Amino acid sequence: MTAKATRQVFGETIAKLGETHPEIVVLDADLSKSTKSDLFAKKFPDRFFEMGIQEANMIGVAAGMAGAGRIPFICSFACFIAGRFDQIRLSLAYGNANVRIVGSHAGVGIGEDGYSQQGLEDIACMRSLANMAVIQPGDDLECAGAIEYLLTHQGPAFLRTTRQSLERVNAEGYQFQFGKAVQLREGADVAIFATGGTVQGAVRAHEALKASGIHARVVNVHTLKPFDAEAAIKAGRECKGGILTVEDHQIIGGLGSAVAEALAEGGVGARLHRVGIEGFGESGTPEE
Repeated sequence: MTAKATRQVFGETIAKLGETHPEIVVLDADLSKSTKSDLFAKKFPDRFFEMGIQEANMIGVAAGMAGAGRIPFICSFACFIAGRFDQIRLSLAYGNANVRIVGSHAGVGIGEDGYSQQGLEDIACMRSLANMAVIQPGDDLECAGAIEYLLTHQGPAFLRTTRQSLERVNAEGYQFQFGKAVQLREGADVAIFATGGTVQGAVRAHEALKASGIHARVVNVHTLKPFDAEAAIKAGRECKGGILTVEDHQIIGGLGSAVAEALAEGGVGARLHRVGIEGFGESGTPEE
């Protein structure tokens, strides 16, 4: 299977689901070609709303549409939409609106565009809201399954997608289960917890470590909230070398923080090492 960016999967999937779900509407803040919401716009122009560079207004309009029985998917870069936290907090979270925020171009994986375009604090913001679901798919199968799930989810949700292409990490026939981490590789020497764009690297690390006689468990965390605490507690108890978390996000408030919280509250004294962004992102290729 050819690697595919999850933003592309979003565009293709939402356009397909639009055929059988007339309640779906899509709004974008002047970035439809980048977020791939333009694929829905071409197919259903009467259900697509180009809001211009007005993310705050887009959030308010979507909340009203949700109140009228629609299922709005609102799209922008993750850094731009998370920057409208006040509107998200009051119009979506406080009102428990069935709005799906799609934040694309997440993390330093977007490359040369630099910090101004990199969503590096968005997960921390969204996790702090009491009823906000936070989902970050690790491949095309997971992304398509998550979007289909979001048609029935009650309450606001944040879907984080990538600009860069991701290798498929799940097997054909994979079924998305909201709130349930996926163990991709067996191992009890150490556990690697990854999410979104870092999952493919975790799988490669498993193979490299295996060649050295180290058996690393790989856990794909597609749902960051609600977090599968039991998966972290189980790994902390069973993996003698502890847990390594890897995320394309600030080291505070994301996957590493979720694992740390689960271990502490579960009374597990496992060693934890977090790998993420410390400081600000810089311009460069994703590989750099």
